[in-house]
Amino acid sequence: MSSSSSQPVSPLRQRITKISYPYVAKLHGMPKLTLPAITLVLALAGVFAPVVVAVPALILLALLLSWLGFLSWPVVGNGARFLRIFSILVILLFAVSRIAGA
Repeated sequence: MSSSSSQPVSPLRQRITKISYPYVAKLHGMPKLTLPAITLVLALAGVFAPVVVAVPALILLALLLSWLGFLSWPVVGNGARFLRIFSILVILLFAVSRIAGA
């Protein structure tokens, strides 16, 4: 449960990692294209579906990427961290724009 760096692991990170383990293990056991397919379906629903379907799909996508980003945070570099944050913000801003345009 420790990160690869020499920094101590917070109790929150330990708890979320422990709770997430069965779900990550299940995802790992699925075909390799399962997670990209889920991401693509949510993104396409967010872009092309009516607002009542699009906004929840975009929020789910942002939550999924946030969860995966949180789990991988200690082992990725600054560039990858920036891209994770940026992509989540873009998704959330697009959700807001879908609401505003409705």
